[in-house]
Amino acid sequence: MLPRNVQRLGRDWITHWNGSQILALNSPVSSCVRWAGHYPPWASFPLPISADFSANWRFPPLFGPWRQFQISNWHLDNYTQSCCFHLPNPSMKSEGEEPLTKKRRLGGQDDTSTPEQETNLSNQKDVTCLSVAQNEEKHGNKKGTIKRHWEYFCQQSKTMKIAKKKGCDQSSTGSEAAFDFTVMSYNILSQNLLEDNSHLYKHCRQRLLFWTYRFPNILQEIKELDADVLCLQEVQEDHYRAEIKSSLESLGYHCEYKMRTGRKPDGCAICFKTSKFSLISSNPVEFFRRDIPLLDRDNVGLVLLLQPRFHCKANAAICIANTHLLYNPRRGDIKLTQLAMLLAEIASVASQKDGSFCPIIICGDFNSVPGSPLYRFIKEGKLNYEGLAIGKVSGQEQFPRGQRILSIPIWPKKLGISQNCVYEIKHQQKEENAGKKLEAAKPDNTQEIVIASEKLSSKLRHHFKLSSVYSHYFPETGIPEVTTCHSRSAVTVDYIFYSAANDDTAAQPGAEDSFCGGLKLLGRLALVTEKDLWTVNGLPNENNSSDHLPLLAEFRLIER
Repeated sequence: MLPRNVQRLGRDWITHWNGSQILALNSPVSSCVRWAGHYPPWASFPLPISADFSANWRFPPLFGPWRQFQISNWHLDNYTQSCCFHLPNPSMKSEGEEPLTKKRRLGGQDDTSTPEQETNLSNQKDVTCLSVAQNEEKHGNKKGTIKRHWEYFCQQSKTMKIAKKKGCDQSSTGSEAAFDFTVMSYNILSQNLLEDNSHLYKHCRQRLLFWTYRFPNILQEIKELDADVLCLQEVQEDHYRAEIKSSLESLGYHCEYKMRTGRKPDGCAICFKTSKFSLISSNPVEFFRRDIPLLDRDNVGLVLLLQPRFHCKANAAICIANTHLLYNPRRGDIKLTQLAMLLAEIASVASQKDGSFCPIIICGDFNSVPGSPLYRFIKEGKLNYEGLAIGKVSGQEQFPRGQRILSIPIWPKKLGISQNCVYEIKHQQKEENAGKKLEAAKPDNTQEIVIASEKLSSKLRHHFKLSSVYSHYFPETGIPEVTTCHSRSAVTVDYIFYSAANDDTAAQPGAEDSFCGGLKLLGRLALVTEKDLWTVNGLPNENNSSDHLPLLAEFRLIER
């Protein structure tokens, strides 16, 4: 209950407004009242309905104590058009803590511009998202749905996709040497984590957050996208055993699962269609090491070696990896070590007899943004981390709180992984033969070698030159693509990386010919902007039941 002078103030305002401008407190309150930082400045809000309750008007109880409201520097925000109060978010201490993505100006918009008018989410029809290509094939409109189009990188991919829709079997069409398949990476949002972090979903209607509502939506997405390989993160163990595994198996998938090693009961799963692949090996990776204090987190990874069916070579293989790295923005040292452990396992699994690697796809939630040191390390294959603060590794924070400089080396020697991100025992065995041949001709410059090794100790490397399926920015506008969106942020943290074939025009330059063939990117399911997502009230929403979007790409296996 507020003091009477505030109640009178509200009644005075109401009496001066005509019927079309009367403030109405709909349910839920968030449809009429907003806080800075809770929605982006360009997000639109519902118009109030006319109502006559001036005598009984009160501020809703969620505004908190009067003292907090009294110092909150509130003001009327465009009341003649949107009739919304603009109040500081009580969950944020100051303007400086407002998420960067919520303050970002898109397309040259100014903060003082008037928000577009919008009806309630329940009344929205045919919501059309801004996309790179406007001339894509039209789909049936579904109320409150994000429209994502398919981007083709070659005409043959489009032809094959049409043939697939008509029910053609790939084994009987075209050359046997061409093997096309699709891969999805999808963080489906563990129900346990959702409930533990409910503050991230204040914008959602409560009924949309129940697992009984969410799972049918997630399963429907998987059915419609119909990927040949699924890389899923945040798969809750009890839900996986009870319904996820059986539901996917009924769709023709074989499922491999690795649960986290700690108390949080979720993990990573890789599921593949048995009509397209057979399993050669399944290799779980645990990032927790009891004897290494640095590795005290329970994240995991999973690496599968798959053999394609309907292929000309019996020894053809594809390595699929899936992971969910640590979230903590201040612990870049742990993130890099977890990544090195995953890369070492991939190097072991994907290694061929001739010393090359089979084609590799790495999916997951890396909790790192495009352009960050961790992201560059994956794509470029090298990183000099000397002088790098641990809070800057992932790029998640504009003003990193982790200021400690990364130690050299980052992880202890007893981890058994070299700075080249391979298992040291296998690496030493591989180099022994080559080393013996050069040993006789080697001059005695032990001191110079020690000095050189000390200089190189801050340089991480890996053996793969990987390309990203997505470009992370829309080329026409420069606006960032978004893979996750909730009450406090909207960024890209999910990726599909792949080892590109030499003739892959969609790949980034610099791919090495260290692979036995490679992968050609044929197409991808386009992502959207943060603004697009807020037209359907962010994530999760009525039709998208995770706070992440699924990533989907189509590849062709190219043999050398």
